Amino acid sequence: MGVVIFTDVHADSIAISSLASCIHTPLFRQSFGKVDLMVNLGDLIQRGDRPQETLEMIHTLSQEYRFVSVLGNHDHAFLNRLLVSGSDAASTYRHEQMRGSPLLSLFDTMPVEWSDRGMLFVHGGPLDLGNQMLRLKCWQRLSSKSGDSFTGYNYTAAMAFEALAARGLTHMCCGHQHKNICCRKTPDGIVQNPIEFGPITAKKREEEHHIEVASIPLDVPTLLRVGGCHGDEPEFAYTDFYTFSFIRISSR
Repeated sequence: MGVVIFTDVHADSIAISSLASCIHTPLFRQSFGKVDLMVNLGDLIQRGDRPQETLEMIHTLSQEYRFVSVLGNHDHAFLNRLLVSGSDAASTYRHEQMRGSPLLSLFDTMPVEWSDRGMLFVHGGPLDLGNQMLRLKCWQRLSSKSGDSFTGYNYTAAMAFEALAARGLTHMCCGHQHKNICCRKTPDGIVQNPIEFGPITAKKREEEHHIEVASIPLDVPTLLRVGGCHGDEPEFAYTDFYTFSFIRISSR
């Protein structure tokens, strides 16, 4: 089973369109195989200024692939009219024009988490901490120290592994903080695994997309935070539940 995972699009329809185009290429298919499922880890909207185009693209992808989405903190903030930093006037205006749009029905039944084959998919974190906003799973943040903060509750890798084990899960895939990270629970303790991207070279010069990949074996319990799918070098991931690959669409 092949799963494409992305997160933190932030109304950047150009980036999600680039991802959609990339996974159709011979280079991607030869390197990873078919795509059976796409998982959106949240924050489709806010900050960027193309929310309508972004949600239209998500609708298109959901017609082509089996598609799962979980709620992000910016999705939650927009839907509940909460102020969150990072959106300029243009972004705020474009988003407010979306109020009442049928495209927003995507969020009507969107869960805060989803799991399959021992892996938890969530925007922020795995802890059940009640209903206070910054402690919700879509607001939690992986950190070196635990505790409340004004940006969301901080949890440690050890806390995450404990929460996963209590539910019979071994791996977690999240987003939220826009930077990829990998923590593995080895017999010698929890270690942060270096993520070293390397290029995959197309056999044909006319290949449009240039991608860089860092692959991690899922042979021990692992926390995997995916970089944001926005900007000039959008990131996403692919897994078959045996190996997890961080992927970057390179501008070079």
